[in-house]
Amino acid sequence: MHRIGEFFRQVAHTSQQFAEQLGGFGLLLIAFADSSFLTLPEVADALVVIFTVKDPDRWLYWAVMTTIGSTLGCSVLYGLARAGGKAMVRRGIHERHLDRVLEWFRSHGALVLIIPALLPPPMPFKVFVLLAGVAGIRPWPFLTAIFVGRGFRYGAEAWLARKYGNEVIEFMTHDATRLIWPAVAIMVVIGLIWWWYSRWSKEPTAKD
Repeated sequence: MHRIGEFFRQVAHTSQQFAEQLGGFGLLLIAFADSSFLTLPEVADALVVIFTVKDPDRWLYWAVMTTIGSTLGCSVLYGLARAGGKAMVRRGIHERHLDRVLEWFRSHGALVLIIPALLPPPMPFKVFVLLAGVAGIRPWPFLTAIFVGRGFRYGAEAWLARKYGNEVIEFMTHDATRLIWPAVAIMVVIGLIWWWYSRWSKEPTAKD
């Protein structure tokens, strides 16, 4: 475990050096890599905060560039899934359950993606992206949902870094992961309420 932690710290340090050389475009590339072929847990989040602490007046620029990179990275996975990703997700999900999940995606569309896009690791967001592609979610709703979810996430982090400075880095390092399960619980409750409301609204009204 210590070696794994040291490895991720080294990756984060290397990513920071790379991004600092390119500025906002570096943030875009790191977020793109993290959301597509690589997995860099919380690196993009940390870099948004670090860049904002160093240059608070450009907080919105840092957030937007990271959001664009993440959206483009997710679109790569989405495109691969649309081209033939069912075999990829079938390995981890039983066929019967997979069909139900895909039907859920088709029923509720890209809205399913917004809340997971807000949540930090260990939320397995790439699975949601792949499922959206396999389910055939249309491109523009998909891109809009990703951009809104990621934009709110990175925008909030940048705004908090602008307001509170290095305290946000301390919080992300030690306390942010504690919020994941309460956030998941909230997401499940919202999903159940939406499911119940959808079923209730589709029921035929009894005639007098």
